[in-house]
Amino acid sequence: MRIGKWVPIAGAVARIVLLGFFLVSVVVYAARHGVHALPAGDFAPTYAGFVALVPVLIFNYVGFELPSSAAEEMRNPRRDIPLSILRSGLAALVLYGGPILGILFVLPGERIGSLGGFIDACKAVFTVYGGSITADGTVTLTGAGAVCGGIAAVGLILGLLTSGVTWAMGAHRAQAVACADGAGPAWLGHISEKLGTPVRVNLLSAVLASLLFVVALNLTDGDGEKYFAAALGLTICTTFISYVITFPSLAVLRRKYPSVPRPYSVPGGRFGVRLVSALATAFVAFTVVVLIWPGFGGRRRPPGTRPS
Repeated sequence: MRIGKWVPIAGAVARIVLLGFFLVSVVVYAARHGVHALPAGDFAPTYAGFVALVPVLIFNYVGFELPSSAAEEMRNPRRDIPLSILRSGLAALVLYGGPILGILFVLPGERIGSLGGFIDACKAVFTVYGGSITADGTVTLTGAGAVCGGIAAVGLILGLLTSGVTWAMGAHRAQAVACADGAGPAWLGHISEKLGTPVRVNLLSAVLASLLFVVALNLTDGDGEKYFAAALGLTICTTFISYVITFPSLAVLRRKYPSVPRPYSVPGGRFGVRLVSALATAFVAFTVVVLIWPGFGGRRRPPGTRPS
């Protein structure tokens, strides 16, 4: 962690700079060209929208437990981890909420996609530094606009790369500890005395990820967007199946071992623990169901009719 901590720090700096500069550019763009109106009716909640968005939203909130995997290397994890989660949550609200509003203001609704919305919005607002937008929405960046676009691309790649590495750092350590505790092959539970990291899990994960990467490129002919929704849904589903078992254990372990010292505890006593455990389990279970059964609970089409 002494060295590895600089990976998420670098990613955080890249995100802050990129998103902050994007927000400033949106303000400049709005001052020169105006923005799109946001009809209130477009934000009316629907069950179909709820079913479509819940898996992605809940997926964004899991993983906060990963820092605990490195708690033994922290000076005061009981204080530092909760404060870090609180600070990162507030920062995420500002740094992601602002750009989302910027995208909605800059791009027409029909041009906003799940994969390229932010990139398209960056290209559009960077035209204030050099470039143009044709009547059909094609963006051409020139001069300083092209330079800003290139820098933004590097920042986006760095942010995504460090995010994946950070997830791997926490998940690998958790997997190694679980294997050392008997929940998996014991040889994977080895922690390097020299490096202080689970090298065997790192290498195994790297091999599997590389194989999957090669297979994915061949199946999609290099088009990452071709099966993006399916791959994202599969990732969320397989991840959440483990959480369906993990979250109920909060209440079970508190009941079975009430006297065990706990650095982090849910307020509200036994009722608070049960409530948090039940709510978290219900959300992830619902997510798994709607991913396996798309449109779960929605209206069914009458026999013989076609979807619009």
